[in-house]
Amino acid sequence: MNSAPAASGPPVLSPLPATPRTHGCGELRPEHAGQTVILAGWVLRRRDLGALLFFDLRDRGGVVQVVCNQQTQPEVHALAEQLRSEYVVWLEGEVVRRAADTVNPSLATGAIEVVARRLLILNDARTPPFSLDSEAPASEDARLQYRFVDLRRPSMQRNLKLRHDLALAARRYFDAQGFLEIETPFLTRSTPEGARDYLVPSRVRPGEFYALPQSPQLFKQILMIGGCERYFQIVRCFRDEDLRADRQPEFTQIDVEMSFPTLPAIYDLIEGLLEAVFAAAGQTLARPFPRLSWQQAMLGYGSDKPDLRLPAMAELASLLPAAAREQLKLRAGQPVFLIRIPNVGELSRRERDELRPWAEGRPVKVFEDFARLEKSFPEFAASARAAAAAQAGDLLVLVGEPEGGALPAWELARQAGQLRLWLAQRFAARHGAFAAGAFRFCWVTEFPMFEWDAEEKRWNAAHHPFTAPREEDLPHLTSAPEKVYAQAYDVVLNGVELGSGSIRNHRAEAQARVFAALGMNDEEAHRRFGFFLEALRYGTPPHGGIALGLDRLVMILAGENSIREVIAFPKTASAADLMMRAPTPVSPRQLRELGLSLRAEEPRR
Repeated sequence: MNSAPAASGPPVLSPLPATPRTHGCGELRPEHAGQTVILAGWVLRRRDLGALLFFDLRDRGGVVQVVCNQQTQPEVHALAEQLRSEYVVWLEGEVVRRAADTVNPSLATGAIEVVARRLLILNDARTPPFSLDSEAPASEDARLQYRFVDLRRPSMQRNLKLRHDLALAARRYFDAQGFLEIETPFLTRSTPEGARDYLVPSRVRPGEFYALPQSPQLFKQILMIGGCERYFQIVRCFRDEDLRADRQPEFTQIDVEMSFPTLPAIYDLIEGLLEAVFAAAGQTLARPFPRLSWQQAMLGYGSDKPDLRLPAMAELASLLPAAAREQLKLRAGQPVFLIRIPNVGELSRRERDELRPWAEGRPVKVFEDFARLEKSFPEFAASARAAAAAQAGDLLVLVGEPEGGALPAWELARQAGQLRLWLAQRFAARHGAFAAGAFRFCWVTEFPMFEWDAEEKRWNAAHHPFTAPREEDLPHLTSAPEKVYAQAYDVVLNGVELGSGSIRNHRAEAQARVFAALGMNDEEAHRRFGFFLEALRYGTPPHGGIALGLDRLVMILAGENSIREVIAFPKTASAADLMMRAPTPVSPRQLRELGLSLRAEEPRR
């Protein structure tokens, strides 16, 4: 990584001088020419041209070129010959303008350089395990194992600064809105949040366990009961679940709760927050956000996280003649969806052949050649084009359920929605809707209150059990749970769920009825939530809130594809910390203190 051979012997190391830095490396500009500056940082690269030796010095703020002249500063030049990548140095020098033909326009400090007068090596460094000179590819395992080096990469520095800016903007926004930031406990009790808890054994109460919070849900509701009225917190949460690009075992939420809310007030509050956060990242967004019911989202986009950057699907069942349905061998009475991807143009034969395997093994029929349908059913095709607002050059794909199928309408819509997203990614370069800076928000509202668990033969809370049903659906809570819709809402950006929230049950009787609908008898409800049901009887105000994923928000604004790129110390997909080498076994003594023993691992079959 260096242009010169290694110097013999170890480098001469010096202590940090008492004189502080005057500037950051990235701050220097032509107007600083003639000034004496003191800098410190890491050596990025070195170029030895004999009498002149150049090295790039990097700190958190940027990079600047340093010149060491053998004729005018022979001692500095001799010391600079010992420098290698990632050595830590301190220097004093003069800022000078570069000659016009040596200006580096790709560097913020490219119009100047620093002529070193004094140079100290504060520490040496081993050769880094991967290049920090650019965004050169490196394996993720190597980057996470050597995270203390990886954090120096410019992209990581930018992402961590962006994360700080967004969190600061959120705090300033909520403070201006009269919210209090209040911390809630990490050691609490297990509550149903939809994923496994991380459990912490108690030493002083053997056989009993704390749980790390999946969210501060009950605590923030108790804060409303306690009269705090407006609460927020940028809080760590923990879920023991399978990981993916936008999921980690520990993650950060912007958590919000308020008393006496109306739904429009919550929507306006969160849209204002996102406007402030986006402004901190130099972006603007359009308000108000579109609002879709869950049913509209599923029928229009096949997803409760709709990506509005591309057109909605058109539902054509009412336009499809019975004869056409019969000839296409589609199940009677089911929706038929037309997917439109704009500006794709004519597909080649190879591209059409690539689409056909998508439906193999799936319970749907895909008609990828719309031109053939037009020849067979010209009137239907014309109506379909009009319903989808199709233009010349748009890719049109018809999706339906084959005869003999048994899909619920929502599952058919979900299958069509998956194909829509697959096509959108496949032809992203043509339609251009996924270009950087294209941000399309929406609210999805009125979710089903419950989901049927076929394995357990019971209803589960679709959101969480503290969500309030719509007032008009209260009579159906225990008699027909499938008819109950929740006062729940998600805010979605570009097909990613940024936040999820709801109006809560603020009356003990209503909360008890929800528990009953979930199959809890009075004894179980009081055993698990007696403290909360008791609290609801002491003058609980109507309240509601939302939790937004800070990691996902930073990921999207940073243009990354994984939240691991915007978290300082993330886990791998197998929930391992490669740098700390965690998790690890613990000593028998620690287990004895906790009253625990480990079962012998069963042999694998």
